[in-house]
Amino acid sequence: MTAFARQEVQSDAGTFTWELRSVNHRYLDVSVRLPEELRFIESQVRTLVSNRLRRGKVDCALRYLSPSAAAIKFSLDEQLTRQLVHLCEEIDALAHHPAPLDSLEVLRWPGVLKSPALDVERLKTEALSALAGALDEMVETRAAEGARLVVFMTQRCGEIEAIVERVRAQLPQAMTRFRERLHARLETVQAELEPGRLEQELVLFAQRSDITEELDRLQAHMAEVRQVFQREEPVGRRLDFLMQELNREANTLAAKSVDVAISQDAVELKVLIEQVREQVQNIE
Repeated sequence: MTAFARQEVQSDAGTFTWELRSVNHRYLDVSVRLPEELRFIESQVRTLVSNRLRRGKVDCALRYLSPSAAAIKFSLDEQLTRQLVHLCEEIDALAHHPAPLDSLEVLRWPGVLKSPALDVERLKTEALSALAGALDEMVETRAAEGARLVVFMTQRCGEIEAIVERVRAQLPQAMTRFRERLHARLETVQAELEPGRLEQELVLFAQRSDITEELDRLQAHMAEVRQVFQREEPVGRRLDFLMQELNREANTLAAKSVDVAISQDAVELKVLIEQVREQVQNIE
């Protein structure tokens, strides 16, 4: 299901900004991008996402900004600094024109200025807490979109059920039209069937073109689709299966039909089922 969520959290540990994007996918496919300082939490990120989402291709990106230099308390390695100053004094004693000692140059020496070590546990806690907030937003967005999709699909389901009932009502007229066409062909070729042959042909036609079972299964599948819409659990895969079954029955109905009106209805059925199937891809 297509959705976007953004969550930014600021604390003494820095600024954590999560951006989550999801698009349609048959299964759950999670992609994670993390800054170097937080690569170690990737498995926990995937676990959190899979606990909240069931379907979709989900991109999770985290941007981390460390605290500003003004907020960081630096310290001095006194032992190393004393050694450097002592060495500078020895050099000055050997030089003819020694330059004055520059404190900033000493501070630039690697290891002289020490910054506090990263608190990885706190970084992890802050990052995962921000991710939980972003997931809350994404779930809410997907739920709202899902509610809109259910309204759309329910309307299409009503149209499918109406066509099924219309086709069922047309079956007697279809048999009458076939009888008339058969008589017309016999008159064209000026041929006569032996007694009872016409009725035999009609019986064979009825057997070959009987679509009652297909109509019954279409009706049963539609009833189950409506029941699935009422469930609180993830239902996307079940709806996928039901759409496949509906499409199979519509294809069989079209193949058996020998009546133009029923064939047209079968085509309309397939169009409506495909419209619902496309939206099912957005359902978790």
